[in-house]
Amino acid sequence: MAADETAPAPRGKVTITEIARRAGVSVPTVSRVVNGRSDVSPATRARVEDLLRLHGYRKRPAALPSRAALLDLVFNNLDSPWAVEIIRGVEEAAHAAGAGTVVSAIHGRTGDAREWMRNLRARASDGVILVTSALEPPLHEQLRILGVPLVVVDPMGSPAFDTPTIGAANWSGGLAATEHLLSLGHRRIGLIAGPPRLLCSRARFDGYRAALEAAGVALDESLVVPGDFHPESGFTGCNALLDLAEPPTALFAASDQMALGAIEALRRRGLRVPEDMSVVGFDDLSEVRWSAPPLTTIRQPLADMGQLAVRTVLRLARGERPDSPRVELGTELVVRASTAPPAPAP
Repeated sequence: MAADETAPAPRGKVTITEIARRAGVSVPTVSRVVNGRSDVSPATRARVEDLLRLHGYRKRPAALPSRAALLDLVFNNLDSPWAVEIIRGVEEAAHAAGAGTVVSAIHGRTGDAREWMRNLRARASDGVILVTSALEPPLHEQLRILGVPLVVVDPMGSPAFDTPTIGAANWSGGLAATEHLLSLGHRRIGLIAGPPRLLCSRARFDGYRAALEAAGVALDESLVVPGDFHPESGFTGCNALLDLAEPPTALFAASDQMALGAIEALRRRGLRVPEDMSVVGFDDLSEVRWSAPPLTTIRQPLADMGQLAVRTVLRLARGERPDSPRVELGTELVVRASTAPPAPAP
């Protein structure tokens, strides 16, 4: 009896020659598909990719090409100084390694992500750094088939087990921010939280809650309002907290930009920071050192995260394994003039 042409070979054992035979095409055609070349008909590409998936083919690691390496840096959006800090770190490390970078924003839209993937194929990128974004499983699978290494910075959720991630110690940052306010004597501490779909937002909230519990302060759900990391949501969230029958005496905003929005809300009501309300942010963006007053915040090493992502993805491109698949860089409380003990009760 003839062997089943569609039966998968042992995973990782199939060769390009075998894929070509089963697809009824030449070896160079399969090679072009594997390397993301565009000079293959859609029907042939689909047939070859189906066989690559069926047989679990993985592109054999090779040394980086003699040309300068090219890395793709992909954000969900680029409308934040936070993204600029990541880009700064990536650019510094890429320049030191002699690599170029292409920066893209996919805005969470499927069409944008697919267009980006088509462009990635055309330019034969050597690695992808994905920042606070998510790719659909089929696009993630295409990266795997192409053999393009992927590193995720500040992951939205739990990525595939074999994808290296680089983040910050968000839980301990939320803990430190809240502990600082508690140490000053505050007990009614508001929180403007980040988007709940993001892992970093949930970790910062959990740190806030853990600090309250350790101090014997019950969590008051009315003191937790939603935000989206942008100034407008900090402004809106602070106003909602000020409208409570018993407003908080201190506020932890889960991003610096939301903290700046909250400070503006307080200013417009004729309230002073920190005399009437203490405010803590998260990120330590360069601009908050010059806010009025300078902002107490949690510093997360954004540029360092970008630099480490470059070093990690280049190691993967050389066929090396990272020292650890999950890295969390430390956060640090930076005390400035926006926090003080609560005002004495009248």
